[in-house]
Amino acid sequence: MLELIKELCMLPGISGRENAVRDYIIAQIKDYAEYSIDPLGNLLVFKKGINSAKNKVMLDAHMDEVGLIVTGITSEGFLRFTKVGGIDSRVILGRTVKVGDKAVNGVIGIKPVHLVDKKAEADIPKADDLYIDIGAKSKEEAAEYVRLGDSVWFDSDFVEFGEGYVKSKALDDRAGCAILIEMIKSELEYDMWFSFSVQEEIGTRGAQTAAFTIAPDYAVAVETTTAADISGVKDEKRVCICGKGGTVSFMDRSTLYSKELFDKAFEIAERENIPCQPKTMVAGGNDSGAIHKSRGGVRVLTVSIPCRYLHSPSCVIKLDDAKESLRLIKALAEDFAKC
Repeated sequence: MLELIKELCMLPGISGRENAVRDYIIAQIKDYAEYSIDPLGNLLVFKKGINSAKNKVMLDAHMDEVGLIVTGITSEGFLRFTKVGGIDSRVILGRTVKVGDKAVNGVIGIKPVHLVDKKAEADIPKADDLYIDIGAKSKEEAAEYVRLGDSVWFDSDFVEFGEGYVKSKALDDRAGCAILIEMIKSELEYDMWFSFSVQEEIGTRGAQTAAFTIAPDYAVAVETTTAADISGVKDEKRVCICGKGGTVSFMDRSTLYSKELFDKAFEIAERENIPCQPKTMVAGGNDSGAIHKSRGGVRVLTVSIPCRYLHSPSCVIKLDDAKESLRLIKALAEDFAKC
């Protein structure tokens, strides 16, 4: 799974620009399942199981990552931009990025500290005060390489460190995509539907149309979620902890999950000896928010991989958590399909 996650994370794919990710996934799964692409860009996959399912089950992971989009070019050749998805301005200062179809190298610039007014030193810079430096000397030169509307993604290496940790951009949610690919390539007990969704980071838009098309009885959103198991954070404020398996939500800002399904996840985990943990804060949201309201309603659950420094160029997960999440999600999907 490590190499699969790495290859997925290295692809560019901010919201609305997921083409490279989708093409890669198709190459991985085309010999194992049937697939189609809907008008919004979602990749919908049907995998035949050994047995027909009593209930239609949909597993969803989103292909898009947070990033930036070019909104203007200054007379000096610097690029103005806006954020695509929820990004804290502090995590992008001085970062290297890639811009547009030509993957032009750039640096997110800011006024040097020795020129900043003392009263403003502690202020968090606004995105409007930042710019991307691509080394152009004029607007005309920059326009030879970049156009308005070009996507911008973090230029971030994939790094293995510590005892089984990996760091990269886009682990949210390429790690989830890797789990679905592994399931599609495996032998499944029951028929199963998979959605590799677009535009989750800007409003769970892809999952809304994917769920309408598939019309599942049950769905599992396969995600990453904030792990705040870091210095200075204690108890339930840690949300979840790297190394303790997949994280099951009872509520977030877009979904109040069925207690029956929440309890079932832990019953299955205990029965199959799969490490898992509850998400201890009501925070964030994901594709479940759109899926559970589709058509006449869908019973949903979210299983997330704990991820430190979410929505940054340096997301961190523990690989064992992804592997254990895969085991739990597969067991849940089989249970939903037959119940």
